[in-house]
Amino acid sequence: MNNRAESGADKALNYSSYLKVDELLQLQQPLSEGPEHDELLFIVIHQTYELWFKELIHEFIGAQRALESVDAHRALAILGRIRTILKICVAQIDILETMTPLQFNSFRNRLGESSGFQSAQFREVEALLGRRDGRAAAHLLPEDRKRVEYWMAQPALWDSVLRFVSGRGFKIPSAILNRDVSKAYESDQMVQASLIELHRTDPEAALVCERLVDIDEGLQEWRYRHVKMVERTIGRKTGTGGSTGADYLRNTLFNPTFPDLWEIRNSF
Repeated sequence: MNNRAESGADKALNYSSYLKVDELLQLQQPLSEGPEHDELLFIVIHQTYELWFKELIHEFIGAQRALESVDAHRALAILGRIRTILKICVAQIDILETMTPLQFNSFRNRLGESSGFQSAQFREVEALLGRRDGRAAAHLLPEDRKRVEYWMAQPALWDSVLRFVSGRGFKIPSAILNRDVSKAYESDQMVQASLIELHRTDPEAALVCERLVDIDEGLQEWRYRHVKMVERTIGRKTGTGGSTGADYLRNTLFNPTFPDLWEIRNSF
């Protein structure tokens, strides 16, 4: 009896086994000789980004469900969490920028064709937010490309927002509610008119919209900080994986995810 109890205790769940800590700590494997001191930081930061991208995908899906259920309280909670995660993503750049260009170049040649440009999960995040550009997934491995293409064929977060707005009693044209979601959304003046009315008459729904603006601003801040980090680390050199480095990233700046929510600022 005691032996069985002890055997059960040995298998009891604990902090390490629940979080798979031993397995997790084996995933950081620098390739440089020595290895170079800063390569571990580079690996940890980017693996952490991938974990946050996984969480963002989970949260965006949850936000869509809340919005389509017209559950403003839950939508606010999830959108607030997404905003906070984006702040963490920006803050991680501060850590990465403690690595000088010389320190990065001490192991950069070991990266081969690998590049953040190849992050399938970030492309999934973009697709959930409404990006509809087949080129975004063209360079990915087949299985990764399928996942991105799947999300590009599904309603994006903004489509769920429009259903939420309609569910709160504000007019959204049926042609927009029933549009082909595999095509990129184009801002619409009738939608903007309803959003203005919503801000003036439905404070709770207006808070949901402001959370979306927070997220949009957070995404733009992350992109800007990413560009500046790349510029200070490799200048205008070609990025690993064949991307154009900072020039490619600069082209992504100042493109709002939710343009209607920015357009209506002119009307208040």
